Amino acid sequence: MGVGMGFRRASPFVKSALELESETRLWILRLLVHLGGYRELIGAAGYRDDALAHALGLPDAETVDFEAFSPKDVLALLEDDLARIEGDVAVRAEAPLRRNIDRLSDLVGLSPADRELLAFGVRISNDLALKEVAGWMGSLPSAKLVTALSVALEIPDKAIRQALSPQGVLHRSGLLQFAWSNDAGLEEAMEVLSPRFAQLVAAEDAEPLSFLSGTARTTSPATLALADYPYLAESLRVLVPYLRESRASGRPGVNVLLHGVPGTGKTQLAKILASEAGGALFEVASEDGDGDPISGERRLRAYSLAQNLVPTRSSMILFDEVEDVFGESRSDGWRRGSAQARKAWMNRVLEENRVPALWLANEIDALEPAFLRRFDMVIEVPVPPRRERERLLKERYADLIDDRRASQLAQSGDLAPALISRAADTVRFIKERVDPGMVGDAFQLLIDGALRAQGHAPTRKSEGVGLPATYDPAFIRASADLAAVAQGLGRTTSGRLCLYGPPGTGKTAYGQWVAESLGLPCHVQRASDFLSKWVGDSERNVAKAFAAATREGAVLLIDEVDSFLRDRRRSEYAWETTLVNEMLTQMEAFNGILIATTNLADVVDTAALRRFDLKVKFDYLAGGQAAQLLARHCAALGLPAPGADEDRRVRALTRLTPGDFAAVSRQHRFQPVASPAGLVEALEAECALKGEAKRPIGFIH
Repeated sequence: MGVGMGFRRASPFVKSALELESETRLWILRLLVHLGGYRELIGAAGYRDDALAHALGLPDAETVDFEAFSPKDVLALLEDDLARIEGDVAVRAEAPLRRNIDRLSDLVGLSPADRELLAFGVRISNDLALKEVAGWMGSLPSAKLVTALSVALEIPDKAIRQALSPQGVLHRSGLLQFAWSNDAGLEEAMEVLSPRFAQLVAAEDAEPLSFLSGTARTTSPATLALADYPYLAESLRVLVPYLRESRASGRPGVNVLLHGVPGTGKTQLAKILASEAGGALFEVASEDGDGDPISGERRLRAYSLAQNLVPTRSSMILFDEVEDVFGESRSDGWRRGSAQARKAWMNRVLEENRVPALWLANEIDALEPAFLRRFDMVIEVPVPPRRERERLLKERYADLIDDRRASQLAQSGDLAPALISRAADTVRFIKERVDPGMVGDAFQLLIDGALRAQGHAPTRKSEGVGLPATYDPAFIRASADLAAVAQGLGRTTSGRLCLYGPPGTGKTAYGQWVAESLGLPCHVQRASDFLSKWVGDSERNVAKAFAAATREGAVLLIDEVDSFLRDRRRSEYAWETTLVNEMLTQMEAFNGILIATTNLADVVDTAALRRFDLKVKFDYLAGGQAAQLLARHCAALGLPAPGADEDRRVRALTRLTPGDFAAVSRQHRFQPVASPAGLVEALEAECALKGEAKRPIGFIH
């Protein structure tokens, strides 16, 4: 097609801010000529993008007379240029992009169509001119996008569809993803792994492993050892040999899930396991080089590519925070994850991976059973047991706290190692700037602040809490010999007790005394610790409480069990029944010591009551017990021994409990009791609140 009079191509010496790679120029010309993109470039009297026009060598519209400018002639120039470079093998032969794609193909197994599509995807990610021209095509249904790619790349539609399908190598490897579901622009539909990946592949010849930069990286060495996880010894005795043999033999589909609340040392354990198995550990990044979070979808694609690029026999892959991928939509804000949207594909990811993978989760409930059953091993990494927490505090933080405070801090069952470490780093940073006597307080202050922020009780809650010096089970009026019961529990190390009776009769204190006398931790749980507004969470909380008691060998003391273990025949809501069912299931499976207390035994589910080995009634103090306890409290408060009048008056109280004595002792701190008579007066007042008639003023017994 000829060019009009006075209309000539721009001089090759005309400089433009825009430079085009040869291959990019070819694709742009095809989009402009074959797909009508020239209409967006060429206006009636000039160009809509002068820089692109210059880069394509088109005439400078400003040097041509207005009347001589011909869009038709400009199109003819574009057609001539396209015809000239079509089929020129040199256009693509020497580009670093092509050589890098060849390297990727050797590892991943790319078809010719895969290679062309990947090259186009990388170029459109990097090249603003190609992105702009592709955008001129507008938003199109996926079928028309395939046609556009077929024209731009000169590949049959069928080959394009196969290469871009979810079952194709590009998608499965994570290299390139295509938007099939909605209308999209050509520049939006082609999504490579990441912008950083596109830059690396196009820039220079590189080793394929470097293409993971920004999405996966080797981890730093572990700072702990297997010996730091003695409470996981049983699981590790199986897991470590399995990983060693799997790595050595090249066994496919090896996946291990480690789960537990944040800060329990899951990442450290993963590093240790990789080291023990004799391999390097590559971690899929959760944020990019700028510190911005990477979506679960992109992380999963990075994982898929890493599976193809890292050495199979000498590596393992770590995928932390798997909730990004497996999360389900829930009323508390979880969204539907990538795995949920493509279950069949995700199942293949878990069954066909070449490199052993360690998956880490803070919340296992994010994974549905269909995925969980595809892991070879699922291991909980809990907060270490109390004895391990205490050992950790005494051995590693002796420069900050003494043994007494270490023992107190270890009482908190929510004290994760990472939380301790962070607080210690902060305190050590300022240690030389504060009074030495404040160091321990500062350490505990930071720990308590972190615990509160996570919704846990602070360690200071345990200060001053415990059995009083005056405690003695002999001052409890019960239907069984409580000392003998405790001895029996010590011999058998298991048993389920239900303690019932009026408030203040010593039920909870007895449970704590049993634990103390047997030298065991005591896990106290109340209804508020179990009940949740989210469906299923209450049952999970019950299961976690039993699991924690089992793990630490603790006495599980469930206070006010009537608050949630109500008779199912009177249930108004379905969750009440399921909660009782969960409690019964856990009771049956529990092999430790369970002590439940209730003030209202008549409302407790009858099936639950049958599951208790022993039911003990706690009652108001007998007269002799009340008199002896009065004498002991007078001595503890520094008062004279009670006289006959005080003895007679306290014996007459029929609703007196050990809890009343404890209440009056607490009052003594801010409202001192001056005499035994004053102590009895206070006890009478406590009983009066329960409906017991007070001794008339002036009446002598």
